[in-house]
Formats: sequence, structure tokens, C-alpha cells
Amino acid sequence: MSYTIDKRLTNTTLEEADTRTREALKEQGFGVLTEIDVQATMKKKLDEDMAGYMILGACNPKMAHQAIQLEPNVGAMLPCNVILRQDGADILVCAIDPAASMMAIDNPRLKSVAGDVRDMLAKAIEAI
Repeated sequence: MSYTIDKRLTNTTLEEADTRTREALKEQGFGVLTEIDVQATMKKKLDEDMAGYMILGACNPKMAHQAIQLEPNVGAMLPCNVILRQDGADILVCAIDPAASMMAIDNPRLKSVAGDVRDMLAKAIEAI
């Protein structure tokens, strides 16, 4: 089982991919709570150069609320991370597969919620 939902974008920049990704997530009820510019952080902290790499922490409040009600400690696994990374001339957009990440928790109802979130993320990634 893959742990990410992926899409390769050609003929686009990291900035364009970021805008398109945020719009697609919003259409599925997700907001971006956090963002980490990994490229800038590695340069600042380690003086290392690397290709463009962003991590967006996406959250659908309704689904997060359901998950927390079922399993209060699940917040340690939230939000759903979506990465945008430069791969040669392309941009890869990869979202965590919540169904895969929730396999560690023995709660069938939570697994059902995670499957619903996975479907929503898959629709968002496909729409980019």
C-alpha cells in the first residue's frame, strides 16, 4: 500500500502548483493551517541547497472533529501533509494517505473516517 496520493505536474512552477493545490484542497473543504518552505529552512539552518520543497498542513475541520471524537490522541497525526517538490522540470504533489497512516490505530470507525478523508484528498490531487 502506498502511503501517498501523487500527481506529477509538467510545465508549471512551484508557485503555480502551490496556488492550484490550495484551490483544489479548498474545493474539498480543506484549509492550509501550516506551511513549511523546506528549501529555505535547509539553506538557513544547514547552508544546504536543495530543489524547491514545500509542506502544506491541510485540514478539513469537519473530518478532523470526527476523528478526534473517535480517537482523542489522533491529533498527533494531524493535519494531513501535502508536499510540493521540484523533480527536475516537473513538480510532484504528494498528499499523505490517511487510510495508510491510520492503520496503526485499532479503531474501525476511525479507519472509515480516514477512508473518507483519503477520497477527498484524492479528488483534490486529481483536480490540480
